[in-house]
Amino acid sequence: MNTRRPPASEPLNDDYRVNFFRPRSGYMRQKVIYIWVMLTSWAFFTFGFQWLLYLVERHPNGASFLTDMTVFGFPFHFWFSGHFLIVWFIFLCFLFNTFVDRLTQIHRRRK
Repeated sequence: MNTRRPPASEPLNDDYRVNFFRPRSGYMRQKVIYIWVMLTSWAFFTFGFQWLLYLVERHPNGASFLTDMTVFGFPFHFWFSGHFLIVWFIFLCFLFNTFVDRLTQIHRRRK
């Protein structure tokens, strides 16, 4: 097995620790902030809507003004959970990739 050691002039960096909750400054910190914002907005729409349905129900069977409304011929709660959340997730993926690409370009220019 051939193990290549760097020449003595190159500093050896053995610090490979990564902490998601305390990232290093610069690129990694900004990327973790983007991840937290995207995860929070995804969780807010996904779980917040379910909680809202629970809070506004009129009857134990779950009837409320949200279940009485229709969007494109579907009950609002069905449309929101079955269609909007998928589109929202795809939009968040697009937004995250756009932000990270821009962040990568900014940090590449600095070096």
